[in-house]
Amino acid sequence: MAKQKVCLAYSGGLDTSCILRYLLDEGYDVVCFMADVGQEEDFEAAKEKALKIGASQCYIEDLKKEFIEELCYPAIACNAIYENVYLLGTSLARPVIARAQIAVAQKEGCFAVSHGCTGKGNDQVRFELAFYALQPTIKVLAPWREPVFYERFKGRNDLLDYAAEKGIPVSSTKGKPWSMDENLAHCSYEAGILEDPNTTPPEDMWKLTADPTKAPDAPEDFTIHFEKGLPVKLEYDNGKTATDSVDLFLTANAIARKHGVGRIDIVENRFIGLKSRGCYETPGYTMLRAAHIDLEGLVMDREVRALRDQFITFNYAKLLYNGLYFSPEREFLEDSIVSSQKSVNGAVRCRAFKGMFSVLGRWSDTEKLYDASESSMDEIGDFAPSDTTGFISVNAIRLKKFGKKMEEEGRSLVKKSA
Repeated sequence: MAKQKVCLAYSGGLDTSCILRYLLDEGYDVVCFMADVGQEEDFEAAKEKALKIGASQCYIEDLKKEFIEELCYPAIACNAIYENVYLLGTSLARPVIARAQIAVAQKEGCFAVSHGCTGKGNDQVRFELAFYALQPTIKVLAPWREPVFYERFKGRNDLLDYAAEKGIPVSSTKGKPWSMDENLAHCSYEAGILEDPNTTPPEDMWKLTADPTKAPDAPEDFTIHFEKGLPVKLEYDNGKTATDSVDLFLTANAIARKHGVGRIDIVENRFIGLKSRGCYETPGYTMLRAAHIDLEGLVMDREVRALRDQFITFNYAKLLYNGLYFSPEREFLEDSIVSSQKSVNGAVRCRAFKGMFSVLGRWSDTEKLYDASESSMDEIGDFAPSDTTGFISVNAIRLKKFGKKMEEEGRSLVKKSA
């Protein structure tokens, strides 16, 4: 009788290598799936390891372009950010990974998919909600939620012992046990010594970016061009340009990494209700988003921007973080993002220097909301200062009534001197 076939999201790391061996021991035929979302990984070596452990096949899917264009760019266009600090680097990659994994599972006739997400994290939710939206009848094997598995493997040290017993080569060690997740947009670090929120990350943990204090002593200037809110060209290094989305992102990454831009260390609220300490490097994405925000100040209508910030930015970040990408609300929000970005056309001159990103200037050849003559303190222009008197008077009507009411109640807004 043929074995039931499972498609495992495989990274080549400690957890998924042990899970691969575990699923094989449970009697499944395991097809491994690897997603290339820009992480610095030896995919062929990982594939060789998966096959050596016992996988019947191992697929490697290049998802970099769709990751950037379908996930990162819309998030940049609405300035998505979670809890005011996290740029969603891990969350952004999950939808394209899940979609590609389901495609492989369908091709191979798998009855189930599997992953190495822990039972306390966000990724289990993100992946599985995506799986069920993409293929409602799919089964999910989540070893880290099965008592027989998590009671046997109570932590990373148990996995390391199991790997040694089974002859599985891994790069993680008991002395350096934090977990990492990397893609083209970022690298995250958690677990191990990082679980103490007051422990400073060791300097050798940071993989992508230079230590800002040791970054070059000379700044690097470059220009980012946007069309309808999306990055379309990056000019750098005295005349070089990058226009392809992957090339542009890699170029932004190279500049930011060299100058130590994009590190954060935070405690965040996971979707399942737990707090988690995470350290993140998000180099090029940090600069692209910051440049986009700056250009909006020049070309975007005030009220459109306010409505976008209040409704779209917050909710788009929230649904990405919570794993609700394949949902009707995401489609609605993305339609709104496109509409809000019609006027976001122009360029921003930028600088990276010792961990900092700064703007040197910006311009737009098509959008004319900014009028230097009207704003100038040195000329009258088309805006008559006397018009402001009526504007202030109208806006003061309500405030005068509030002030009078406070006086009548004996709660004057004026602080009496001692």
